[in-house]
Amino acid sequence: MPTSTPARRTLLVPAAALALAAALTACGDLHASEATGTAPSPSAPSAPSSPPASGASPYVEPGAGDGAPHYNDNNAYRREGEMAPAHEKDARREADRIRPVLKRLWGEGKWDPATVRAALLRLGYEEERVTKSGKRLGGTLTVTGMLARWEGDGYVTPEGTRVALRVHDDACVSGFVQRSNFAVRTNGPYPETGCFEPPYGH
Repeated sequence: MPTSTPARRTLLVPAAALALAAALTACGDLHASEATGTAPSPSAPSAPSSPPASGASPYVEPGAGDGAPHYNDNNAYRREGEMAPAHEKDARREADRIRPVLKRLWGEGKWDPATVRAALLRLGYEEERVTKSGKRLGGTLTVTGMLARWEGDGYVTPEGTRVALRVHDDACVSGFVQRSNFAVRTNGPYPETGCFEPPYGH
C-alpha cells in the first residue's frame, strides 16, 4: 500500500480544518443536545425576578383586608371619610348625649323607630330632610328600622332601630338599639350611605 507523500498530508489538514469551521459557522448554534444527537428539552419558563411569598397571591394590593385582588376598589364604598379633629370632638360630644338615651330605651325594651325618634327629638335634634336625588334640605337626625338580612331561605328584618346624626359635613354619630344590644359611635360619612355604615355584599 503506497504511503502518503508529505505534500498530500499538507493538503488533508487544511481540508479538515475547513470542514470543522463550516460546521461551527452553520446557521444556528451548535447545542450540546444536537451534538450528542438527543432531542432538545423544552425550554423552562423563566422564573419571576422577585417571587411572591409562599402562598401569597402576586395580585394582592397593599393594605388589602382579605388579600383578594381589587379589595380596595371593591370596598371603597365601606371606607368612611376623615373627620377634622375639631369636628370629631363635636361628634363625640353628641354621641355622649345620645348614648344614655339608647341605653335607657334598651333597658326598657323599647327599640321601635317611633319611640327612639321621639326620644331623640326631645334632645333638640331635627329630622334630616333629603330629596329623592339625595340633596339635603335641612335637619341632622335620621331614624330608621334595621336593615333586612338573609336568614334561612329569605330576608328577615330584625326588630330595632338605626340612628344617624350629621354633626358636620365630615362628622357623624351613628348607632342602633335592638333586643340583644345597643351601640353608639362617631364616624366620618360614607361615600354612598352618608352617616350610616353600608351593608356588606354591595
